[in-house]
This record gives sequence, C-alpha cells and structure tokens, in this order.
Amino acid sequence: WDLVGVATLNATAPNASAALAAKVFRTGLLSEPGAADIGWAAVPLGDLHDTLARKALESAGVEIHLRSRVDSLTRTEDGRWSVGTDGERFAADTVVLAVPQGDTHRLLPDGALDDPGRLLELTDAPILNVHVVYDRKVLRRPFFAALGSPVQWVFDRTASSGLQGHGQYLAVSQSAAQDEIDLPVAELRRRYVPELERLLPAARGAGIRDFFVTRERTATFAPTPGVARLRPGTHTRAPGLHLAGAWTATGWPATMEGAVRSGFTAVDAALEGLGRPHEHPLQEAA
Repeated sequence: WDLVGVATLNATAPNASAALAAKVFRTGLLSEPGAADIGWAAVPLGDLHDTLARKALESAGVEIHLRSRVDSLTRTEDGRWSVGTDGERFAADTVVLAVPQGDTHRLLPDGALDDPGRLLELTDAPILNVHVVYDRKVLRRPFFAALGSPVQWVFDRTASSGLQGHGQYLAVSQSAAQDEIDLPVAELRRRYVPELERLLPAARGAGIRDFFVTRERTATFAPTPGVARLRPGTHTRAPGLHLAGAWTATGWPATMEGAVRSGFTAVDAALEGLGRPHEHPLQEAA
C-alpha cells in the first residue's frame, strides 16, 4: 500500500485518511485502463508552473507582482476588497485567496468562515529530497521505486537540470519524512549513499561530485483520518472572497491535480459572483 500511498498522500497507511487513500487507489488504478500509467516532467517544474504560466497570464493582459507578501485583506465601504501588500494597496471586485491554510487564517476577515480555527488544525507534512551527482551513469532508467529499503523513489534529473558532460544527477524523493526532515546532511549522506550503492551496483565504484539536501517542511497538508471536516470549500460568507489551494475541499489529497481543480472551482465561483458564469472546458479533464 505504501509504495503508492506514501508518494501520493505524503503519509503512511496507519496515518492516512481512508477516504483519501480510497480516492488515490480508485482513481489511479481502477478508473480506466491507462489510469496507472506514470508520467513525469522532462523539464524543471518551474518551467511548467512559473515560466509558461506567467507567459500565458501576461499574454492575457494580467498584471503580475512577484515576491509580494499580502499583509491585509479588508472590505471597503463600497463593498469591494482592498488588498495590502508591501506598502501598496490594490482594489478588487473579487479575490481568490490561494495561500497556505495558516496564511489564509491570518488574512480572513471576521465572519468569512464559520469556524476559521479549523484551518490551524490542518497540519503540514514534510518531503525530503536527497540529491546525488555521480561522475558517471549509474541508472539506466528514468526513475525507480524501491521496496524493503529506506529509499522510496529515485529520479534521473540529469537532463532536466542541464547537467553537462559526463555524470548523472539522481534525486531521491522521500515523502512522509517527519523522522528525517531535520537530520544533518552528513547523517543523510551516511544513510543514503550506501543504500543507493546496494540498489544500483553501478554506483559502487562511482565518484560523487556533489551531494546536497532540500527540505520542504510544509510540502503538503497532513492527510490524517478525519481531515475532511477541516477542509473548507471555495465559497466563504464574505461576498466576492473565494478560497483555493490543494488543502481546500477538493476530494483529492495534496497533489498538483487537486490544486488545479481548486483553481477551476474558485475561478468559476468568482465569475459567477461577477455575473459572468463560465464552465471551464478542461475542468473535468484536468
């Protein structure tokens, strides 16, 4: 169960919502013949989530402010919204608040949710990534998963990272990493380099050009049993204010697919509130 469940839920079976686990296995294995096919990005995710998305938004005339922290969200006397960020204020007819649940709790005006305190009960789950750059090719496939090993999933990131010349860059992705997220790099190296050599015989004689660790302490919300009661929908009690994010009530765990669906739902709600209802043609296929 954990071969699939840990990677998709970011939790081990005893700590995961049965409803979300059922969603993963039903959708990923049973919904259609090709449902279990695995795809992966051949380019850095930043190219997909930032570069291409930003280009599409800018071509549509959207004004984008990067690295701007939202400090306040208040209702104006004329019923609009005032968004405060970095000393500036922006007026808006409708707002989609697509930030982590803790920031949502901080920014929500009084009365927007019946029980805003439940957002603080939505705890986070970490993901640890161990990066190893070898001086030669040690893995012939684009990725693999391991059983009976502390290693979960390993991806060949050589091409997507732009690594030139001889060598290979492997990324070890470790979900549900609560016990390892704060371990020193040296200890993680002692733990994972020998295990990669056990799993990949070609790595045993290879030199290591670089070894580093990236830590995402708040990678996802923790999909604990009963978590559904903590996840709000996109609508709030405040007219013109909508919520989005993988942590909202999408019916999905904290995946990119869930985040995309929350975006569609929030945009549909915002357009409907503005008197411009529109059903996105990709909503069901995303």
